[in-house]
Amino acid sequence: MMFDPISLLYRFYECRLLREVQRGVLPRHIGLILDGNRRYALDLGLTDPLDGHRLGADKLEQVLNWLEQLQIRIITIYVLSTENLSRPHQELYRLLDLIETKIRAVAVDPKIHEKGVRIRAVGQLDLLPPSLQAAIAQAQETTYAYNNFCLNIAVGYGGRQEIADAVKQLLRDRALRGTAPEQVAEEITPEEIGKYLYMYDLPDPDLIIRTSGEVRLSGFLLWQSAYSEFYFCDACWPAFRKIDLLRAIRSYQQRKRRFGT
Repeated sequence: MMFDPISLLYRFYECRLLREVQRGVLPRHIGLILDGNRRYALDLGLTDPLDGHRLGADKLEQVLNWLEQLQIRIITIYVLSTENLSRPHQELYRLLDLIETKIRAVAVDPKIHEKGVRIRAVGQLDLLPPSLQAAIAQAQETTYAYNNFCLNIAVGYGGRQEIADAVKQLLRDRALRGTAPEQVAEEITPEEIGKYLYMYDLPDPDLIIRTSGEVRLSGFLLWQSAYSEFYFCDACWPAFRKIDLLRAIRSYQQRKRRFGT
């Protein structure tokens, strides 16, 4: 076995970063925008873009293990936007099939049940194929009682649509109570709308990480990210390293959160 000084240096740096991060306040809830799968496949010379998504799915399992080791208990991942649903049919079909396969595997993974991970999907789930909806329902039902960790999967998700859905449900509820329109208008506050969001019972994300060098949210958790800290990483998602995660958390720890003040 050849001695690799570069690997040794990376390992030393990773251990140092880990010690530094563990001394600080860790985020409770991290959002991940998993971007750059297709670009990574292209850079590797792979002819099938889906290979990039497969590599990205494998990376996700690794990153979730890192987060679990850090005792970060709430993770929300952005795997498919509502805009992605308009991709060419064949490409979309294969991507949805991959997502379904991974969700079915997670639902029966012994580690998920040993660690007490609750799985929840958020988005316009009715737009997804019935088989994927069934896989999501199985994963949610078999993990519903767990509360050690929470893995939220944003699939068929759009931040603007979530806000619209929340307002519509608020109005429906008030109509069922027989509340007059004028009174409903008076009762619409940010706090009331927040009660109807998809993840209304969870704290907002403290930190949102996006890979691939893009500096935008692309509709991810628009309401909940009002006071989140953001970290944009140049690495494509399949190339995301533990030191990238630790750097993101260290950057979060070094900021003074003002919450709008």
